[in-house]
Amino acid sequence: MSPFPHHTSPAFPAASPARRRPAHRIAACLAVAVMASGIAQADQAEAAAGRIRLGSAADVSRTTWSGPAFTMNGSGGIVSASMTKAVGAIRGGTGTLDVVVLAASSPGSGSRTPECDAVMRLDGINSCTTWTLTKASDGNNAQANADIRNAEFVYFAGGDQCKYAAWKSTALRASVQSVVAKGGGSGGGSAGHHINSSVVYDACQGSITSSEALANPYDSYATFTTGMFDWPHYGGTVNDSHFVTRDRMGRTMAFIARALKDGLTPGGKAWGVGVEEGGSLFIDKNGLATLTGADTYIVLGDHKPEKAVPGQPLTFSNYKIWRLSSGQTFDFKNRPTCGYYLKSVTNGVADSNLYNGTPVSSC
Repeated sequence: MSPFPHHTSPAFPAASPARRRPAHRIAACLAVAVMASGIAQADQAEAAAGRIRLGSAADVSRTTWSGPAFTMNGSGGIVSASMTKAVGAIRGGTGTLDVVVLAASSPGSGSRTPECDAVMRLDGINSCTTWTLTKASDGNNAQANADIRNAEFVYFAGGDQCKYAAWKSTALRASVQSVVAKGGGSGGGSAGHHINSSVVYDACQGSITSSEALANPYDSYATFTTGMFDWPHYGGTVNDSHFVTRDRMGRTMAFIARALKDGLTPGGKAWGVGVEEGGSLFIDKNGLATLTGADTYIVLGDHKPEKAVPGQPLTFSNYKIWRLSSGQTFDFKNRPTCGYYLKSVTNGVADSNLYNGTPVSSC
């Protein structure tokens, strides 16, 4: 589990398509059954955008930065090792920087700023500001956008990536892009990991399981947002999180098939980046990713699926899969052509042992 469960979507047991409903609606129904009056008070408290700043009240004044740099986390919390690398890369070894954490919900208990609490323990930090933006229109909040543009790193907390995708049509999207453009960085965990890929599985209709996605890659719960962010050297990607723990290889395979069939990624290729809970990819300005913690899987589809049509099971041969362990690297700028193992899906049934394989030698 994430160390910050208030921002991380809970795991729900698989249900049939007829009985599934969006995770946030399930949570809401449970909460209403337990304490209806408390929910009413919480809804009123969530109505306004919230800002909490730790550290210096004044932003750093500096004209150049040495990034960009990124962190892609398998669960919602800050991973100190990768965040330290990102902060160091952006600072270029000198000075301090400002961080903004973006969340769409407030903590249910404990600290009101769990991500910033972790950030402030790192070297090279001037301030960390948590913004809780509960409505799509909050993406146009003037103070939030000013804080983002004055920051050098933006971290998207775990939670509900559909709420983050709703900021695409607001000023917030350009503000985050400006941070990366000036040599800063972006990152996130769980839902925050999802929103940082080129093709975002937005889960706006609810969460889909691997078995459901393989049985029908056009299931109504398989929804995507494109055009949110497209970071340097990280194009053509579809991120996924809690990867092994929640057995998400199958649905990432289906997402890749959809991206290829529907032309959501360029060049006839789509890349899944599945990070396990506790894992974090630090990606430097040259596109070199270094893994800290639990395993990460890079999944390549380099041809259109043999069968991907609404209402029918997926058939897709020879996904190329790289398994990274802690300390290993993957070059997203010059993507490798060897070192992968192969797995296929036939009529909705994936090969066995998807998370392990013998690398192909003739590549």
